[in-house]
Amino acid sequence: MNKTEAKARVLKLREAVNHHRYLYHVLDRQEISDAALDSLKHELYELEQQYPDLITPDSPTQRVGGKALEKFAKVRHQTRMLSMEDVFTEDEFGRWHARVAEQLDSPSFEMFCMVKLDGLAVSLVYEDGRLKTAATRGDGSIGEDVTSNVWTIEAVPLFLQTPTKEEKRKHLGLLRICKGLVEVRGEVYFPVKAFEAFNTELKREGKPTFANPRNASAGSVRQLDPSITAKRKLSFFAWDLVTDHGQSTHAEECEMLRVLGFRVNPERRLARTVEDVAEYWDTIQKKRNRLGYWIDGAVVRVNQNHDFERLGVVGKTPRGLVAWKFPAEEATTIVEDIEWFVGRTGALTPVAVVRPTPVGGTTVKNASLHNADEIERLDVRVGDTVILYKAGDIIPKVKQVLKELRPAGTRPVKPPSACPACGSPVAREEDQVALVCVNPDCFAQERERILYAARAFGIDGIGPQTIHLLLESGLVRSAPDLFCLTPDDLKDLERFADVSSRKLVEQIQSHKRIPFDRFILGLGIPNVGEETARDLAQAFGTLDRLRSASAENLTAVENIGEIVATSIVSFLREPRHVRLLEDYLATGVIIELPLAVQEDGRLSEIRFVLTGTLVSLTREEAKERLRALGAETTESVSKKTDYVVVGEDAGSKADKAKALRVPILSEKEFLAMIGGV
Repeated sequence: MNKTEAKARVLKLREAVNHHRYLYHVLDRQEISDAALDSLKHELYELEQQYPDLITPDSPTQRVGGKALEKFAKVRHQTRMLSMEDVFTEDEFGRWHARVAEQLDSPSFEMFCMVKLDGLAVSLVYEDGRLKTAATRGDGSIGEDVTSNVWTIEAVPLFLQTPTKEEKRKHLGLLRICKGLVEVRGEVYFPVKAFEAFNTELKREGKPTFANPRNASAGSVRQLDPSITAKRKLSFFAWDLVTDHGQSTHAEECEMLRVLGFRVNPERRLARTVEDVAEYWDTIQKKRNRLGYWIDGAVVRVNQNHDFERLGVVGKTPRGLVAWKFPAEEATTIVEDIEWFVGRTGALTPVAVVRPTPVGGTTVKNASLHNADEIERLDVRVGDTVILYKAGDIIPKVKQVLKELRPAGTRPVKPPSACPACGSPVAREEDQVALVCVNPDCFAQERERILYAARAFGIDGIGPQTIHLLLESGLVRSAPDLFCLTPDDLKDLERFADVSSRKLVEQIQSHKRIPFDRFILGLGIPNVGEETARDLAQAFGTLDRLRSASAENLTAVENIGEIVATSIVSFLREPRHVRLLEDYLATGVIIELPLAVQEDGRLSEIRFVLTGTLVSLTREEAKERLRALGAETTESVSKKTDYVVVGEDAGSKADKAKALRVPILSEKEFLAMIGGV
């Protein structure tokens, strides 16, 4: 991007950020998520760093927050309430560390690490040991007087605790700290249980619920009636002692705050290297769902106060302080192209090719647009700025188009009239939303069918490029042909040699034995996923019985309706698929029959959901154990779920289980229930 393009982009970004920041900070409303707004601000910050002469005093990067609300009295902060620079990757944090090391002329310096709480920052001023005022950040210089509301939060001391003689000897600044003015800063936040109970009550009353705890915290503190705030059971962590009382480090400040009666977050640590901080960041990210309060990253600060002050401030951010945020599940980026991908069933799926951007811990280059109707609904165009979202391991999707950032001259996207892979016509069947290539021998469809089967068989080391080579060279026509390959067949292909050819063939041959449900899944029958394949394997037991089943037999199986039954019968009786099954058996593929349900059936009709990584056994092994005990396993949490088993790095399913009050089992509890490994 040249300077002219950057200038135009900066102007649009400022307008968008100002709009969304006003909604958020002044009106307590939100149109886009915090993560999406952070992404816009980060892009603006990066462009201004690249072209410093584009920075203006009224840029959002030079401000801290919005205007103070008129309904509250104004409070001028004695010291500006500054904000923090955000970083999103270890490389970005490493660059911050390198800049600070250079400015301090020291390759190593002590850092104080603490969690980044997701709440509302406030300043508390005590006079002669008594709480005098509590104020919000406001615009950094002038905030809102919310003393009467903060007064109701029990975690905020109304009077400073008197230090003991021993504590005064340890921290000399405490000798005079209860006289004159003392300013403390920290975070008002909504504990998880209190927030969930609050939202439950709002639902019961037919009122709109809060989407996140930060909005709820802000809305609760900004109530004209303090009794409303009191009912919401907010809490508070102190994280900064602003006034100078002789403290030399931030770690000492936290200890002094604890002595004075403040809650100081226990998840804090000193670090000396980038690797130390990365380990801390990784640890708290894994613990975040068990903390009882929401965090969205780590705050890292130069621990020595003298060095921190010497580093100074740039715009709104201290040089000695940075927020290393967790991977956002939403981010903004720009659509560079829209391509159409041909799947194994012939359906054409539009894919947005986007400017690479980090979302949920990975760098995203492509995002699903579902179908032509979704493109029309979103009105997404090449050149648009869009919000991407990603939950867990799900493929990133385009959530929203920020039309206020749309460049001039964009055009609506027209669906293709021919298959982009084979050139055959495309059609849309009645009552269907997908465009479909009508050619069953389409090269792209067969490639995807083979890839789908290879994944069902668990064959590693064979991806789209390898399958493309095998099809192009005529070595395979369909998935069963994989099991006929020899090292001599492969060694003359591009990127293959004797060793790699032998390893791939060995890998394929080692997966000739396959559980019946995985075999059914690998066939790629329309409307048959993992759960349905398992139901079919349990109900029919053998391939012959499944092949001879009628639609009536199939609909007798729980969770299989007429549409799925018709799809299965049609697929298994089509001549090309009859040949496919015969070819599999001819190559020596062995189909393992499903495990019989144990006679005691002690977990019969109990529904489990597994989330996260289990240490003692794989998720598939855990599911097999449950099914052998008569239990059901599903992929989504609902009110019908009996237990959610939570392993390491559990995602949103654990949160949903808490919200629905579904019992949660640790791995140890789960193993005890099923009788060990």
